[in-house]
Amino acid sequence: MSWVPDFANPERLWTLALLPVLIIAYLIVLRLRGRVALRFTNTGVLGRVVGSQKRWTRHLFVAMSLASLVVLGLAYANPLGVEKQPRERATVVMVVDTSLSMSAEDVSPNRLDAAKKAATQFMHDLPDTYNVAVVSMSGSPSIAIPPTTDRGATERAINALELADGTAIGDSITSALKAVDQAPKGDDDKAAPAMIVMLSDGTNTEGPAPADAAREAKGREIPIFTIAYGTENGFVDVDGRRENVAPDTATLKAIADASGGKSVGADNSAALKDAYKQIGSVIGYEDVKKPITATYAAVALGFAIVAALGAVFMAARWPR
Repeated sequence: MSWVPDFANPERLWTLALLPVLIIAYLIVLRLRGRVALRFTNTGVLGRVVGSQKRWTRHLFVAMSLASLVVLGLAYANPLGVEKQPRERATVVMVVDTSLSMSAEDVSPNRLDAAKKAATQFMHDLPDTYNVAVVSMSGSPSIAIPPTTDRGATERAINALELADGTAIGDSITSALKAVDQAPKGDDDKAAPAMIVMLSDGTNTEGPAPADAAREAKGREIPIFTIAYGTENGFVDVDGRRENVAPDTATLKAIADASGGKSVGADNSAALKDAYKQIGSVIGYEDVKKPITATYAAVALGFAIVAALGAVFMAARWPR
């Protein structure tokens, strides 16, 4: 919450103009009081008449009264603080690599099944108002499910993902951007705030360069968060040959950097869950202005109580 607020009704701040008037009036009263004191040659008599009061305490209690009025004036203008709240209509597109390399078993039970489980958990951890879409990334990427708040339908789409040939990362990003376009727009006809989460372990094998699609995403203010999944020793058997399928971290990091996102690594199921948590913590929140009038009123009440106690103290005739 910010303590330098905007005001919902700034025109009401005119009440603060009364402060210098009150200060001037107080100084005039002090001056007149001093003139009255000069009329008495016997200061003992004056002390019995007006009582014994320390000057600094009198000034303090007057200051508390003025401070109370100032804060009440600010409260009257309806101050607005800033709080972070989950975005409404935010859209998260999960791009899941379904290429044959995801059958590697260096992550139990295999990369694809572990990815499905982690993606499902990540989806359920998102606010209910978020739209979630899923893109299957292979040589022929497709939108498995368009943006929706139906978590059951999205989970079924994730579980239905199957292995396929090829890895067209650039085309997959383009498909993810098309999925964002399908998200419902607001009353102002503006596109929903969005992000892309890409889980992949392979090098781009076909289609356009991923960097071009990543720059397009940046131009639309849609960051891409990439998760390089798997271990350096991961392998798959293809036509009787064992092939290493270590994640291509350099390519995935370049995609994230070009789009304004972030790249993380996940060489096991636990790390994959942590990666999703990191992503969820840095996106999907916006600054929302909220009234904080009650806070200012409480501060004004505190000043007023001190001022009231001071008035009682000055009015009382304490025994000597």
